[in-house]
Amino acid sequence: MSCVFCGGKIEPQNTTFVYEDKKQYIVIENVPAEVCIRCGEKTYSPDVADDVLKFAKTIFKPIKTIQIPVFDYVSRIEAQGNYL
Repeated sequence: MSCVFCGGKIEPQNTTFVYEDKKQYIVIENVPAEVCIRCGEKTYSPDVADDVLKFAKTIFKPIKTIQIPVFDYVSRIEAQGNYL
């Protein structure tokens, strides 16, 4: 099987799934996917995708919490005097 985006080889791997809903981010580790070894595109089976989205929308206890800095690209460009 080859990647629909770049034609690269696809291999099964466990990946990290990131989900955003109304400015709330959920990170789920060790999700099985088919991953392109050339471009990194991830493809999830319909069953896994459904299960992950159900999991992300339920109340559960995370195994850990991480702090992630968030940057705004437009503010950076405006601060430099460059406008899109």
